[in-house]
Amino acid sequence: MVQSLWNSSQASEQKNTLEQLVYRSNLIGTDRSVCNWGGGNTSAKTTIQDFRGREVEVMYVKGSGSDLATMKAHNFTGLRMEDIRPLFEREDMSDEDMVAYLANCMIDAKHPRASIETLLHAFLPFRHVDHTHPDAIISLCCAHNGKEIAKEIFGDRFVWVPYIRPGFKLSKMIAQGVLDHPKAELVLMEKHGLVTWGGTSEAAYAKTIEIIQEAESYIKARQEEKQSFGGAKYKALTHEERRSIASSVMPSVRGAVSDEKKMILTFDDAEDVLEFVNGQDSAVLSQIGAACPDHLVHTKVVPFFVDWTPDVEDVEGLKIKLVEGIAAYKEQYQAYFERNRHEGDVMFEAAPRVILIPGIGMINTGKSWSNAQVSGALYHRAIAVMRGATALGQFVSLSENESYNVEYWPLELYKLSLAPAEAEFSRKIALITGGAGGIGSATARRLVDEGAHVVLADLNLEGAQKVAAELNDHYGEGRAIAVKMDVTQEDQIQAAYAETALTYGGVDIIVNNAGLATSSPFDETSLKEWNLNINVLGTGYFLVAREAFKLMKEQTLGGSMVFVGSKNSVYAGKNVTAYSSVKALEAHLARCIAAEGGEYGIRVNTILPDAILQGSAIWNSNWRNERAAAYGIEPDQLEEHYRKRTTLLVNIYPQDIAEGIAFFASSKAEKTTGCMLTIDGGVPAAFTR
Repeated sequence: MVQSLWNSSQASEQKNTLEQLVYRSNLIGTDRSVCNWGGGNTSAKTTIQDFRGREVEVMYVKGSGSDLATMKAHNFTGLRMEDIRPLFEREDMSDEDMVAYLANCMIDAKHPRASIETLLHAFLPFRHVDHTHPDAIISLCCAHNGKEIAKEIFGDRFVWVPYIRPGFKLSKMIAQGVLDHPKAELVLMEKHGLVTWGGTSEAAYAKTIEIIQEAESYIKARQEEKQSFGGAKYKALTHEERRSIASSVMPSVRGAVSDEKKMILTFDDAEDVLEFVNGQDSAVLSQIGAACPDHLVHTKVVPFFVDWTPDVEDVEGLKIKLVEGIAAYKEQYQAYFERNRHEGDVMFEAAPRVILIPGIGMINTGKSWSNAQVSGALYHRAIAVMRGATALGQFVSLSENESYNVEYWPLELYKLSLAPAEAEFSRKIALITGGAGGIGSATARRLVDEGAHVVLADLNLEGAQKVAAELNDHYGEGRAIAVKMDVTQEDQIQAAYAETALTYGGVDIIVNNAGLATSSPFDETSLKEWNLNINVLGTGYFLVAREAFKLMKEQTLGGSMVFVGSKNSVYAGKNVTAYSSVKALEAHLARCIAAEGGEYGIRVNTILPDAILQGSAIWNSNWRNERAAAYGIEPDQLEEHYRKRTTLLVNIYPQDIAEGIAFFASSKAEKTTGCMLTIDGGVPAAFTR
């Protein structure tokens, strides 16, 4: 049940009407069963002094493209009511004219564009107005007998408005309905949502919660009379089986949905999702249409429901059904677009945003982890609505053409235009071994800064988690994860790739960077030291690259591998036989993989750095002392020693190597493979020749 979150002490700290509106809006958005992500809008009318010191009545309304849960004062738009009120006398107004008119009503040109439903708030004669999308209310509004049920719940306290797309006509229809019905306490918008109001911010919020609770109580009683979604048709597989199968199929799914633009995937097997995908009626229910117009841009009209009987022995069969089904879905979406398109419309990616698999759960797709999460969050709401609507009667949705006209509505598409522009590594996933170290963490920052999602793999899990947390704090939730990986352990490497697939859908870039270093004269090099170098720098790089190669082939999207070798890959230094030999092996291993990877679009290149002392676990170990002893200098003199031996007289830092890695991984090097790039300041003995 929805509960009031109002805190009188916190509310009293809000100094003015706008701050009170922010507080109320955040409370409404916090509970997604009250309002969808990015959806709904709130307003408050008050009096302020304008730039000339005059008293002016102003309405603050949610700005387009923001989310109620997180928006602040700067996300609201202030408009002069004396300019807006005359619009109520008009018969009609196009969307374009409405947007242009409202732009002239703004008290500050720096405010965001006003919400699509601004006039809904302005035309209602109440100080505080809320428009929300509560699960219980939409269940009612999406039931074929919703209006009759509403009478049982609310008596004569409501106004019912038939579905039309938001805009001038709907705003005027709502306001006129309320004016004609003085006892009204709420407006029910067919197939859409709820409008409530109050004389104070607290009263408006309280009314919203009260109305939702009334609907919830009624629906709950009706739900107890029947099984949700017709009862269970399938049984969910175990938690471990679900995750294992999902991680196995997601690279194939990612390849199938990424033919136009690469997509990031997420996996969800929450209890409500499992109940729905296993339901007797769910395959048919899911194809009726969206549960709310606000869902359409992020979920499309319908999901892809896979016709598959859960079976742990039929993973390959599931992959085939997924790939073939996604291809069929895209053909159907193309036909839907062609049937409904207007001149100038440009089709979105045709791939599904929501994929439902019996026994397993839900896969969501998007241009980023956060966008895929939005698709999933909205489908949770759709499941709740379908559960409620079918308890009341039959679930109904918008017609195909109505759906299209929302999905491709210019005012809705404007919200998408507010998102930051995509960058070089947007929609790409990178796995970096040695991710907690100097080069690994610098590379992660470099790639994430240009849009990538990264997996930081390291034996030092705590260090990798610290870097991931820093990246997520700075760039947003879900941009980085940390996994524990000993590159000498095949099972840990496979588990890391499985976790990567489960989290993001696959991988596009791997940076083979995990390292160590030892130093000793050749005749004092023990078998243990030799094997240590071989196991970590040779076998480890082989295993990490091999598992990535398999995954990239399955995705059919190509990929880029960057090996972090060393100056010693081409330079035979003293007292480093084991280390130098294996670093040479790495460089040749990369060339061998490049030779085989070309036909799959898999590029493999190598960076040859030298003397990266900053942030390096290697250089903070005995290696520093050993190398200083080899040169007959003190350990604290090493940095200057290395600088002076370069032809450019420079030191090399982790960020320098990160730049080289970013180049090889980028589109700028899309025709380069099997290449070595030295980043060592110019050490003549290591010039490639």
